[in-house]
Amino acid sequence: MAGIYIHIPFCRQACHYCNFHFSTSLRKKDALLQSLHKEIELTEKNEEVIETVYFGGGTPSILEAGEIGSLLKKIRAYFQVQTNAEITLEANPDDISEEKLMAWMRSGINRLSIGVQSFFDEDLKWMNRAHNAGQAIDNLLLAKKYFQNITIDLIYGVPGLTNERWQQNVETAVSLGIPHLSCYALTVEPKTPLDKLIRTNKKPGVDAETQSEQFLLLMDWVGHAGYEHYEISNFAKPGCRSRHNSSYWLRKNYYGFGPGAHSFNGNERRWNIANNQKYIESIGQGIIPFEKEVLTDTQKLNEFIMISLRTIEGINLKRMDEVAAVDILKSSQKYIQQGLVVHENDHLKLTNQGKLFADGIAADLFKL
Repeated sequence: MAGIYIHIPFCRQACHYCNFHFSTSLRKKDALLQSLHKEIELTEKNEEVIETVYFGGGTPSILEAGEIGSLLKKIRAYFQVQTNAEITLEANPDDISEEKLMAWMRSGINRLSIGVQSFFDEDLKWMNRAHNAGQAIDNLLLAKKYFQNITIDLIYGVPGLTNERWQQNVETAVSLGIPHLSCYALTVEPKTPLDKLIRTNKKPGVDAETQSEQFLLLMDWVGHAGYEHYEISNFAKPGCRSRHNSSYWLRKNYYGFGPGAHSFNGNERRWNIANNQKYIESIGQGIIPFEKEVLTDTQKLNEFIMISLRTIEGINLKRMDEVAAVDILKSSQKYIQQGLVVHENDHLKLTNQGKLFADGIAADLFKL
């Protein structure tokens, strides 16, 4: 089984914190969509069945439903797509309407990932989001009439976001019956508008202690609400895990189409050039513009450690050779003694407190 990711690099406006590849100009949209179709045709394929398709970005909901449907038709023509494949569209609340929801359903979309981020206008303005809190609630209620499988993004650790307001954000999502939540700490990425605003003292920086506190509170609140914390940033009601994102954490193969998109085949990673014009020009010449990295056995092991430790299942020591398993178990002892990691049934799992230090613990367990 494999997945497909399609990168739509267009947005109505730039969120201050975002470091994904996108453009706020739609001038090259038609040429880029033509290039996406061509890249699908040019890609070397194997016989794997496609079990998930994910339209990410950018803001895929900025496209016409017919344009999304055309891309799905192309994928089905060149790949063997599972009948019950999970097909996700990222959407912003301000793009949602009854007409669009019905059109998305007809095109084959069966899951929506909606970028809410906050249910407070002051937070949305701080992030430079295009929608307001009222649109978020109204259009989530509207989306629920047509889609059962919905996830929303929420951001914590935003300067000025109190624990009380953070709790209201989470409780609003729960009360709306959203079956899947992706919750992220605000990260200041280099070369983003937010990075510059903080460096020039036009916005306050993030506070790590506040972020840690809000993450611990989040785990408690959603746990009591019946959500499974199946990956560091992801929470799902039973049966509602993201199949596409789970395939990444299981290191399944996936194809990436579009500028900046990544692909993985188990042995190598590829990433397309993150430049719309250069991508269009290269595809026009029949050449997919990508770079690649062939992974060493050590890199594969370290990726397995990093990704597995982020999941509820943890690191399965039986999936490693005996020497590596013994080394990692030995390295993990200090974290077990500190109550950050537990060892049970041949698995190493993070405790809630340990999840605050997931990346650091994983890096310490890496094979050098």
